[in-house]
This record gives sequence, C-alpha cells and structure tokens, in this order.
Amino acid sequence: MNKTLETSNTSGDTKKTQTSDLKPSNSSSNVNSFSPTAIQEELKPNEELHDEIEITYTDFHDESQLKIVQDIVDKELSEPYSLYTYRYFVYNWPDLCFFACHGERYVGVIVCKLEHHQTSWIPQGYIAMLAVEVPYRKRKIGTALVKMAIEAMIDRCAAEIVLETELNNKAALTLYESLGFIREKRLMRYYMNGVDAFRLKLWIRDVTPQESSEDNV
Repeated sequence: MNKTLETSNTSGDTKKTQTSDLKPSNSSSNVNSFSPTAIQEELKPNEELHDEIEITYTDFHDESQLKIVQDIVDKELSEPYSLYTYRYFVYNWPDLCFFACHGERYVGVIVCKLEHHQTSWIPQGYIAMLAVEVPYRKRKIGTALVKMAIEAMIDRCAAEIVLETELNNKAALTLYESLGFIREKRLMRYYMNGVDAFRLKLWIRDVTPQESSEDNV
C-alpha cells in the first residue's frame, strides 16, 4: 500500500511524495534508500545549520534501521531502553515508526504502537519514543513527526492516543499540548531517574458500544 509522506523545509514550505510501506526503493534519490551509517556522522563543534534546510520523512522499512532508532533515542532521551524494547515496537508496528532525515543523515525518529486498551478494549495509540538530534531542534521536526504518527494512527481507527513525558520537559509538554493533548494524570517517580511524569491523552473520536466490547477484539 502506498502512502503520502511530506518533504518540508524550515521555512514551512511542504511538498508530498509517495513511498511504499516496508518496501525500500532502488532509487538513490529516495529517502528510503539511505545508508544506516548516516546517523554516525556528527556535526563539528563550530558547524552551524542553515536557517532553511530540507527535511524528508519516511517510515521504517528495513531491519538495518533498528540500529538507527536505537542510536538516536539512546543519545537524545534520558530513559534507557533495552534492545528487546526497540524490537518489540518496530517489528510489531513498523508502519508507526517514522524518521526525519537531512540529506542522508537521520536526525529524528518517532516510535508508536496501536492496540486495544487492556480494560476498555478501545483502539488506543501510544507514542513510546520521540527524539530529535540537538542541532535540529526548534525547527518543528518533532511536531511534524508527531503529526505524521497521529495521522497514521487515525487511519488505523485509533480512538485515542496516549503518551508519557517528564514533568519538567517543558518543550515536550508545549509540543503535545499544541496538538490537542491533555494532561490526564501525574505519575509519581515514573522514570528510572526518579522524575515524575505526566500522562497525556488525545481524544480522537467517540467509541461505539461494539468497539468497547471484548467479544469484538
């Protein structure tokens, strides 16, 4: 199945391109053909990015990209994850893992899942990880990745989307709340470093009685 992904620059201009789910392209100009070694290239200490850079977005389509997900998240997020955790998400929901790329460099990733809630049985999306490399922050790349994930989960009939973020992560809270997420609950000492978390929720649509019945799962 083909889907439309966006290419954008930091001035806000966007254009749409077609990509196929889990099928890498043979074209060298397609973001899906990137080398997984690109993430290992670091910016020099005094190297600055131009004000306007073109960012392309693609989904997870090749097992070699698992290392890219792990590299970005391990470097940019405070919470450590095991290799099993990464495999659990990207192997079960590869179509809910998206990358942001600058040229052939992977600079951001979002990892999600979609399944029925354990008690209510409604289709619930979950944003597990969102990370953008430091030099590429404040360019709306994280916002674009979240919007892409939300759209993908809505296409798969999600009724709500939830996530957790650190209580003191003002940038993340601002991002998610700007997209309609509401603070649902405070989770005490949720993270391994002892920091509290907020559980955020985005309500997508009302749930029918049939969807909330375990017999229909």
